[in-house]
Amino acid sequence: MKTLYLDCFSGISGNMVLGALLEITSDNSYLLEELNKLNIVGYKIEISKTQKNGITGTYVDVILEEDYHHKHRNLANINKIIDNSKIEENAKKLAKRIFMRVAKAEAKVHGKSIEEVHFHEVGAIDSIIDILGTAILINKINPDKIISSVVCDGYGFVECAHGIIPVPVPAVTEIFAASKVNFKQIDIDTELVTPTGAAIIAEIADEFGIMKEMKVEKVGWGAGTKDLKIPNLLKISYGETISQILKETEIAVLETNIDDTRGEVLRFCFRKAYSKRSIRCIFYTNIYEEK
Repeated sequence: MKTLYLDCFSGISGNMVLGALLEITSDNSYLLEELNKLNIVGYKIEISKTQKNGITGTYVDVILEEDYHHKHRNLANINKIIDNSKIEENAKKLAKRIFMRVAKAEAKVHGKSIEEVHFHEVGAIDSIIDILGTAILINKINPDKIISSVVCDGYGFVECAHGIIPVPVPAVTEIFAASKVNFKQIDIDTELVTPTGAAIIAEIADEFGIMKEMKVEKVGWGAGTKDLKIPNLLKISYGETISQILKETEIAVLETNIDDTRGEVLRFCFRKAYSKRSIRCIFYTNIYEEK
């Protein structure tokens, strides 16, 4: 079973996810070509290598043109952009679900309906690129399962468009409260989890916990913007979950009782079973006469 494991020891943000996934796919040009299908302007993307506490990761920077810094959109605007694009359908659906999580959280925090809220987090171009880019790369990798560690956030206060707010920020708290995400605060005096990052992990992760036994094929490091006492990185491992690999020395046994059936049915079952080279069948027959 092909698995992605996200180690969110230093939180999660949209650009951290993009950076780590790009190291897994090793194909920057694919992402840029797909994002061009969105037909939105006012930005450029710079992809570079950087180091956090001596560990090299990929940093994805969405640079906005001056005229687009203060342009905000609502959910209907975002869905129209997605629907009018030519990206693959599965990526569209995933992106819409992630945007919906942020929209619901922002609407609740601000006391408005989803249709009314014009929010910076989803409406900004950089968040659009982060979420659509994540959906595009997840669709390309197409893992069978996605597992996440406990998501770590910091503490304290940060300044936003509405003033000074506590960490975890309200939208993150609402996203996690409405999902199955396991998260905790650690001793870092700053925001580690953005609403975009929270919505991404809430939507894509199938389960949370420590990494299971895996045959790791690739490791991706996505860099955040901050310099902290811990590495501001997201680590994503990609590989085969060992528990799903049937080794040559392993035997799986299936047993069943068959009662009151016709010979033609048994013959069909025997032929199907023996046609599988990896299956060996032993049949025991007990015939009981009715008195």
